[in-house]
Amino acid sequence: MVCFQILAAAIGAVAVVLVLRLWIVLRPQDVVPRESLNLLVVAGSGGHTTEILRLVGSLSSAYSPRHYVIADTDEMSSNKIKSFERNQANRDCNTMYPQYYIHQIPRSREVQQSWFSTVFTTLHSMWVSFPLILQVKPDLVLCNGPGTCIPICISALLLGILGVKKVIIVYVESICRVETLSLSGKILFHLSDHFIVQWPTLKEKYPKSVYLGRIV
Repeated sequence: MVCFQILAAAIGAVAVVLVLRLWIVLRPQDVVPRESLNLLVVAGSGGHTTEILRLVGSLSSAYSPRHYVIADTDEMSSNKIKSFERNQANRDCNTMYPQYYIHQIPRSREVQQSWFSTVFTTLHSMWVSFPLILQVKPDLVLCNGPGTCIPICISALLLGILGVKKVIIVYVESICRVETLSLSGKILFHLSDHFIVQWPTLKEKYPKSVYLGRIV
């Protein structure tokens, strides 16, 4: 009888915690005017970085500070980001451009890496990504397909599930994806808040996506 009462009390306590957590996550949030928006950008290697920087270049200085996340073996993207931010700052000396930071996380998947081992490297990447997301607490995550974006976006979702902060995730499918989604796109189509495609054929296949024409 005593064991039953203890078990019932434990179940009740867990239920209360879950209800409180659900209330924290789903309760209406007061809208407070913001002068800036904390942006986190996931940059991949090669064309992914080029495309995402073109997109960031169209944003106003209100997106500040800017946090770039790259794979720890991706020196090329690091150089591209530094050059981009330097050019942005030099374009108009009278304009204050956002502060920026570059963060590195373990790569989720190397080229030609087996899918079995990819599971473990992705989990390792998530283990590093979540403390980073918890520290940065971005308002918006912007990504366009590199495998590095998967652990970052899952970590951002966890912030909302845990009631820490709701993070908006915007995924822009690469311009080279005309008829099919990338693997990252197939995953984040179900997880992102806004999923943008750049070809009408993809919009036809995925009606819930947003088609804005070519944006990068």
